[in-house]
Amino acid sequence: MPSDPKTGLRWSNWNLLLIVPLLMLITPWFNFDQPRLFGMPFFYWYQFAFVPLGVLCVAVVYIKTKDAPAVTGKPDKLGVDDLDEGAK
Repeated sequence: MPSDPKTGLRWSNWNLLLIVPLLMLITPWFNFDQPRLFGMPFFYWYQFAFVPLGVLCVAVVYIKTKDAPAVTGKPDKLGVDDLDEGAK
């Protein structure tokens, strides 16, 4: 068992990009009828526009952070025997 409880946590500045899809939840920013797009009120097409934007933000964060190691600069403390799932 590692003595450092933070070994599994990872932080990247790319994670801040995940705030962008949350901005859609602030309803007073887009609770308007005008401008209309193809007859659709702003309230609706703004939400539709945020769906691909949110997917894009999550995809970028995933791609940029998936290969980042959980811990950098420290040797692996687990041996091959510790990784075995068999009975001890």
